[in-house]
Amino acid sequence: MIERSSLDYKHANVNPSGGFRILLISCLAALIGVLAGLIAYALYSLIALITNLVFFQRVSFILPSLTENPIGVWMIVAPVVGALIIGVMAKYGSPKIKGHGIPEAMEAVLTNRSRIQPRVAILKPISAAVAIGTGGPFGAEGPIIQTGGAVGSLIGQLIHTTASERKVLLACGAAAGMAATFSAPIAAVILAIELLLFEFKSRSFIPLVISSTLATTVHVWLMGGGPMFSVSVSDFGIPSAIPYYILLGLICGAAAVGFSNLLYWAEDQFERLPFDSMWYPAVGALGLGVIGYFFPRVIGVGYETISDILNARLALNLLLAIMIFKSLALVVSLGSGTSGGLLAPMFMAGAALGGAFAMIVNQIIPSANLSPAAFALVGMAAVFGAASRAAFTFIIFAFEITRDYNAILPLMLVCVIADGVALLLMRNSIMTEKLSRRGLNIHMEYEPDILQQTRVSEAMDGGPKPIPATMTAREVADRVAHGEADFIRHQAFPIVDGERLAGMVTWGDIVKALAEEGGADKTVLEVGNDEPIVAYPDESLSDAVDKMLRHDIGRLPVVERRAPYTLVGYLGRSAVMEARLGRLHEEQVREPGWLDKDVLPKLNAMKPKIKRR
Repeated sequence: MIERSSLDYKHANVNPSGGFRILLISCLAALIGVLAGLIAYALYSLIALITNLVFFQRVSFILPSLTENPIGVWMIVAPVVGALIIGVMAKYGSPKIKGHGIPEAMEAVLTNRSRIQPRVAILKPISAAVAIGTGGPFGAEGPIIQTGGAVGSLIGQLIHTTASERKVLLACGAAAGMAATFSAPIAAVILAIELLLFEFKSRSFIPLVISSTLATTVHVWLMGGGPMFSVSVSDFGIPSAIPYYILLGLICGAAAVGFSNLLYWAEDQFERLPFDSMWYPAVGALGLGVIGYFFPRVIGVGYETISDILNARLALNLLLAIMIFKSLALVVSLGSGTSGGLLAPMFMAGAALGGAFAMIVNQIIPSANLSPAAFALVGMAAVFGAASRAAFTFIIFAFEITRDYNAILPLMLVCVIADGVALLLMRNSIMTEKLSRRGLNIHMEYEPDILQQTRVSEAMDGGPKPIPATMTAREVADRVAHGEADFIRHQAFPIVDGERLAGMVTWGDIVKALAEEGGADKTVLEVGNDEPIVAYPDESLSDAVDKMLRHDIGRLPVVERRAPYTLVGYLGRSAVMEARLGRLHEEQVREPGWLDKDVLPKLNAMKPKIKRR
């Protein structure tokens, strides 16, 4: 006899603590947001202090501009010293400090159940501060994102959490790091979804928004309310400039592919060097120092240079030099395995590309009258958006820093064109290529689960014929001996008392009963399970499959939710596979259109007549 209470307790797919867990994770996300904001401020202050000490021999926490070479030949030596320090930290501290941060956070999610070592949270920002402060052409945002993610992961390890909850906390830290860096909370949330979570659910969205909001609030409190880059109002030239934006999108996509390939080519060349990898950063820093000696704008974070480009303050020859030498300096440095972020340097190179494109077009076609500032903004978002396969994030990011609605149309057009070019020409993104080389396959697209969209009632079938609760094990065996197909084809049978489901019995139960003394005369309800795991017609296939997995069973009887719990169907593995097959059919099987059915036959019939004429 199945009681209502036992069905509700054992089999209903309701998590009474779900709301409490979201509340708990949201409170932790708030803490992470505040901590990430403070860490971002501390890291910027440390970068500014080291930069001032190295290049100007003064104590200051204001980040200086490096448009000139203030130390002469020491410009070559300073990056090498910093790289040697980082090499030692990576060898004897943690190799996780190497790289630009986001792939390492992705790797923690994929391979270590979102667990990050405490030492990474300490060593990563210090190594980034040393690298950038001694001249590295990096941004602080990648290390801050990784450090924020590490803080989120550590907090998730302090208490009892699931791997999914730790992933959310890690993503909250990463999003908070970006929000605290650029004062762009919306883009930060989308970045976490596109690059770390690959899901859009309330359990992750609510904590992400909370952490990003509080991190941005800390940024406003400590660093002011404006965006990282000051951008003046620009004329985006819609609709007359649309053809030029399309061309820029193609160029930005090609640039993203070229830069990514060049970066990993450089990394491969360093791997071929005949000495310990601890020395690789110093070799890369030597190349950086030579470039910086002659062109100091490539040294350091370069936020001031990005602002100059976005406000069209630089000439064409300087934009071209920035685009070439900043990219070269970044490839040489980051390819050597040092610590630093990709966003700011790629923003600079992409903005220079967009601004230079507009100036060149204006020289060739004066009537085009393109705005270099507008094209610089669009190029900045498109190059990195395409390289990282996070176009939506950087559409929103560029809009957040300009807060100009007129930027939306060109940003959307150029970013998606560039993303399409990168998708066509590059199998992995600049973020996932490193992980792919380590054997990790990253699926960067999130999509609805067909099992969540399909109800049990849509997939269930009649299944085996139910057997009455009074039937004995001997009678079941006799049915098999007489070759009744239904008993031969199935491995488990629902037991009914009238129309009500009373239990389930498997072939294993019958064989065990027959082997026992007197077991053959027992009823199937006595030898079977009188508290079966059940599915309901109105629940999703995803919930039903979860029950199968949790209880290690391959079939579920389907009953009505209310008494008398009438048996209405049967759900087996094959029904679940049929639902998935239906989705594959929708995605891959091309169905004839109205042109195929009506127009094309008429055209084909006309062809002989046209030929005869």
